[in-house]
Amino acid sequence: MRSTALQALRPLRSASSTTSHILRQQSRRASTTPSRSTSTTTPRPATSSSYTRSTPATTAARKAITTKTTTTQASYPLEALDPQAALGPSFSIADVDPVLASSIPAPTTFTTPSKDFASAISTPPSGAAPTPNQNGIDWSSSFHGLSTVAFSPETAQILMKPLDPQDVEVKPDGIIYLPEIKYRRILNTAFGPGGWGLAPRGQLVVGEKVVTQEYALVVHGRFVAQARGECQYFAEETIPTAGEGCKSNALMRCCKDLGIASELWDPRFIREFKKKYCQEIWVEHVVNKKRRQVWTRKDGEPMYPYKATSGFK
Repeated sequence: MRSTALQALRPLRSASSTTSHILRQQSRRASTTPSRSTSTTTPRPATSSSYTRSTPATTAARKAITTKTTTTQASYPLEALDPQAALGPSFSIADVDPVLASSIPAPTTFTTPSKDFASAISTPPSGAAPTPNQNGIDWSSSFHGLSTVAFSPETAQILMKPLDPQDVEVKPDGIIYLPEIKYRRILNTAFGPGGWGLAPRGQLVVGEKVVTQEYALVVHGRFVAQARGECQYFAEETIPTAGEGCKSNALMRCCKDLGIASELWDPRFIREFKKKYCQEIWVEHVVNKKRRQVWTRKDGEPMYPYKATSGFK
């Protein structure tokens, strides 16, 4: 009876073992095979790493390229790299024709004065120093006699005399002025020739386009006024002339303290004078034929290189 039951169960055990074997095989396949996703994804672009491991072949290739480049650069002459180096020595006109070179004037283009020239005209001689005069006064720094005694009424009347309109001039830009020589004439009339003078207060300063220097006006041994003059220049050889213009400019500024030509700084006088004695006209340049407006006196003519014209065309 028992053997019969065992025989009946044997097919069932065999089928069960077969089923479990099949399940194990399927699970093994599932673990080794990648799972397929049903969702749609955007493929990621492949990126290459910026760091590459150098191999012996790559290192050898780099050494070969470097050696080749160095050899190529060394094989080219300097003339191939710099065309100017291939040019021969330069020749001047004097080497070809000395007679012609001597007849050509030197260029006058000028930008900045040479240091030797500027120092020669602005520095006192070696070992020289400002020395006091016979009264022991050093006018390069002294203010001796400043505002001690007023000038006499007769002298003050000469200094503060109203300007004669015939003495006043006008610049092309409309600025009115009194010529420098007329300041000297007024001083000579008031104090007499030799009774006044300008004492330098420092050395001449030479700039890139202008010179400047300070002066003191001394009258009868008394300090009266002090001002700094300035004047433009356009070439190195004109610096001495500009130095004289600087002195004249300082004199005119010093004379303001004495009341000479004080009307020229009065706005009301300026407007009335220009309205009565001046006019703005069209002029033409005699060389390039360009036209512009300038100021002149009504009883005068435009100065060269301009001439009066009808108007702008």
